[in-house]
Amino acid sequence: MASLPKTMKGVVIEKTGGPDVLQYKTDLPLPNPSSGQILVKNDYIGINFIDTYFRTGLYPPPQYPYMLGRESEGTVVATGEGEMYGLKEGDKVVMLSESTYAEYTAAHAAKAVKVPKDMDPKIGAGALLQGLTALTMIRESYHVNKGDWVLVHAAAGGTGLWLCQLLKAVGANIIGTASTDDKVERAKKAGATHMVNYSHEDVKQKVMELTNNAGCIAVFDGVGKSTFDLSLDCLARKGTLVSFGNASGAVPPVTISRLTPKCAKLLRPALFGYIVTREEFEGYVNELFDFILKEKMDTAIHEVYPLSEVARAHGDLEGRKTSGKLLLDPSK
Repeated sequence: MASLPKTMKGVVIEKTGGPDVLQYKTDLPLPNPSSGQILVKNDYIGINFIDTYFRTGLYPPPQYPYMLGRESEGTVVATGEGEMYGLKEGDKVVMLSESTYAEYTAAHAAKAVKVPKDMDPKIGAGALLQGLTALTMIRESYHVNKGDWVLVHAAAGGTGLWLCQLLKAVGANIIGTASTDDKVERAKKAGATHMVNYSHEDVKQKVMELTNNAGCIAVFDGVGKSTFDLSLDCLARKGTLVSFGNASGAVPPVTISRLTPKCAKLLRPALFGYIVTREEFEGYVNELFDFILKEKMDTAIHEVYPLSEVARAHGDLEGRKTSGKLLLDPSK
């Protein structure tokens, strides 16, 4: 630790609100890794919609000041005591951790893995959280089989593009939704079998035409409030609605009897509930990286923003100006 700086650049919030509450600072104290933790000098930091939930107060921050962030890619520069799962100083790693909007992050070694030698930089940070979210959902929320008809809302978004690529790899018939022609084409390139531009097309009508009025056996809905009713309408008999996001706002309370006519299943999964153990985390990461390398999957990085311009990145994300993954560069 002697050769490391005492302070670092980072972003914190002291209250909830719009992108303007994000405070870029250059004198934050360097974190010290405790037992079971590694200290990572971040090269790239992932931005995810869950960051906006904490910033706006949809998910209340546990304390103030509070640092956002859930994933990053970088180099191990120090280790604490305890189990390191084979990680050591100098290793290039990707990790899931809180407080990643900074130059350095102290993270639990149990939620970090080495970057494969044949994987290019940025891919780890661009793939980890959203790729794992998509993978665990198609394995555990609803186990998608070859030939299944599935609906993916916001198919050109960060998680949506991963769903399209992974669903294509397992042989599903994918119907995606998007709001512009550019996003429609991007989702098609990622693997969506059919696309619906909901700005001028009727999603339910298109779904029923494509499925011979049967509907989709699974719907993956990261949009939330504005699409929930539509998702239920598009479900097949014995179908599963996987509601995993709140991009348009939180879904209001649901009367359970609404599931009765189709014997439908409704889930509200969270990635971290699927990767509690080291074995679960490492197993899914290895499977995701295998998909990426063998299927030559596209991380679909929209832009790498300087950490100092994090407010612009949040504004672009919430303003639907992006498609794919947003990253932060903590060196700028």
